[in-house]
Amino acid sequence: MKRDAIGIEQLLASLPKSYTDEDREMVKRAYELASRAHTGQTRASGEPYINHCVAVAGILSDLYLASDAVAAGLLHDVVEDTDITLQEIRENFGSNTAALVDGVTKLQALPRVSRNEQPGPDDDDDDEDEASLTHEQLSKRKKLLGQETLRKTMLAMNKDVRVIIIKLADRLHNMRTLSYTKPEKQRRIARETLEIYAPIANRIGIGEMKWELEDLSLYYLEPEKYKEIAAGLNERRTVRTQQMEKIKAGLGKILAEAGIKADISGRPKHIYSIYKKMVKKERDFDEIMDVRGVRLLVEDIPTCYATLGIIHNNWRPIPGEFDDYIAAPKENMYQSLHTAVRYDDGKPLEVQIRTHEMHQRAERGIAAHWRYKDPAKQQDQYYETFVETLRNQLDIKSDEMNADEFVETMKNDVFDEHVYVFTPKGDIIDLPKGSTPIDFAYHVHTDIGHRCRGAKINGKLQTLSYVLKTGDRVDILTTKQGGPSRDWLNPSIGLVKTQRSRAKIRTWFKKQAREQNLSQGRQMLEREFHRLGLEEISFESLARQLEFRNPDDMFVSLGCGDLSLNRIVGLISEQKTPEDVIETSAPKSETVSSDAVAVRGLRGLLTQMAKCCNPTPGDPIIGYITRGRGATIHREDCPNILRSLNEEKERLVRVSWGDAVKTYPVPIRITAFDRHGLMGDISNLLNNEGVNITDVNVRINHDSLKADIASIRLIVEVRDIAQLSRVLNRIETLSNVLEAQRSTAG
Repeated sequence: MKRDAIGIEQLLASLPKSYTDEDREMVKRAYELASRAHTGQTRASGEPYINHCVAVAGILSDLYLASDAVAAGLLHDVVEDTDITLQEIRENFGSNTAALVDGVTKLQALPRVSRNEQPGPDDDDDDEDEASLTHEQLSKRKKLLGQETLRKTMLAMNKDVRVIIIKLADRLHNMRTLSYTKPEKQRRIARETLEIYAPIANRIGIGEMKWELEDLSLYYLEPEKYKEIAAGLNERRTVRTQQMEKIKAGLGKILAEAGIKADISGRPKHIYSIYKKMVKKERDFDEIMDVRGVRLLVEDIPTCYATLGIIHNNWRPIPGEFDDYIAAPKENMYQSLHTAVRYDDGKPLEVQIRTHEMHQRAERGIAAHWRYKDPAKQQDQYYETFVETLRNQLDIKSDEMNADEFVETMKNDVFDEHVYVFTPKGDIIDLPKGSTPIDFAYHVHTDIGHRCRGAKINGKLQTLSYVLKTGDRVDILTTKQGGPSRDWLNPSIGLVKTQRSRAKIRTWFKKQAREQNLSQGRQMLEREFHRLGLEEISFESLARQLEFRNPDDMFVSLGCGDLSLNRIVGLISEQKTPEDVIETSAPKSETVSSDAVAVRGLRGLLTQMAKCCNPTPGDPIIGYITRGRGATIHREDCPNILRSLNEEKERLVRVSWGDAVKTYPVPIRITAFDRHGLMGDISNLLNNEGVNITDVNVRINHDSLKADIASIRLIVEVRDIAQLSRVLNRIETLSNVLEAQRSTAG
């Protein structure tokens, strides 16, 4: 797909051979109109603006799109940037081209590389606007623009996928010419491309675009890493080529002896994919490049499986490295057999086996639909299945989620990797990777999700936090009536993965009476604060910080699921000075930091933590000057400090948590029905959360009439209140655990 800038003659010469004379004439007329309309307009490079339009049309031609789409590529900016109207386009080029130009024009209200990010002589206003904003305002503005970009782009995709393909072609050419813009804009545009446009290209299966967009984005975001990997590839090219030629010859000989004709090629190494593997696997370049890959293109599906059998008969398969995407295609229509074997030299060899048509879909995704419109083939079936699946995923009521939630839905539910699971009847359901039985239940039917109480996975009972894997058979256990639990919305517990499920759960709670939500919200917050030992938090101050009119509105929002406990705890944890959220009349003064806390007005004072109240980073604290041992740090609500307010007020000093604090020991108390392996489960959970245990004390109460009760006291090292809250939440999800809370007693 890569090509340098082309003129109209080169474009006409490169059009698909299937184009009729009328098709070619339409493209030529579209060029003539666009050239006249953009007369005098230039890009940041100084070249005529029409060159960009021709380049976009060339990319669409390479994808074998029909003439109306290529014409729309030439005309994609005329309605926005010139005096040409949509009606003129409709009269001269037909309704299809006009509809495509209209769709792209509506997206052009978003930030565009072609105009604002590739500025011409009249585009200075954008810079002046940004210069007048604070850093925080500018960041918020760019975030909102990015969210709106994704929302409008995905909704446009729902109407006509070709609108998005034109938009992707526009972005691709702009990324190829991004060097003419300012460095700050280069990074911003590259980040947006990597987070939004490359995933869209992947979602509609256009691998060629995805890979190039990713590589170009990395070039601007991590230039040193990009150059390092590119140089490494160049140095190894000769040796690697010789090695791959030997492997291809060996495979070709084996397949030819079996009577199988296959096109064998080495899999191209894309710089961004190498970079991702280096980061994910924490390996250097040489280790990543030790993995070789080949691609075999064969005649039909039976030959794919026959080829797989021959490969496995001649080389030992590596366990866990086989995927059948022919029987279970990916959500973007991708089909192929993937396997890995130990080759003759003992090193791994990755093998992909697919038909020629599957390869076209892998490279060009949904665009391949317009190249292979043959009733005898399955392209139309794949296209219709894709469009139906995509529209189902985008079937989200705008009043059910805000821009943030929409963005998260797209990134998590549409762009992320998927798993494929089975219903009890054998139907295949595809869900985002990380989905749980609750996500499965809501995917099947909203009411089943609401009444879900358990699940059998492959015939065995599993918890609702079980993470589904490809091939699982899922049977949901429901109650006759009832609704979802508010705990399902707590991300710390991990019961729900997809934003679609969360939206349905929140909608259910919104329908409950305001008084019920108010009561539930207050109880949830009071219980969480009690559990964390945050008894002195001002609800009025907290509501104001969260932009609610009063605490009742905050409680209602919490009760119906619009506001999460995690957000509240995170807000409190982020406070550098507790006075921002706690009612206090103490004056503020200059702060000087020590290792653990910042003691105001005193430099180098020895500090130690009081054992009577066990303060934790994020708690409101106060210092007590001792005789000869520096200052002891207490919680503000510590009984000993409350007594000192009347008796020894002069020995109290204002303190706050210092920036150097990383972890701090906190005592927690766990009450549970005793069982074998309980302490091991708690230890494993804390280990997975990266939390260290410094002390353990377990007592078993044998006096209970029903069961032995275990009282476990741990001292754990946490970074802040937010981490403590998450840990307590996770502990309470363990089997037999009744309660987990912070202990403020010595």
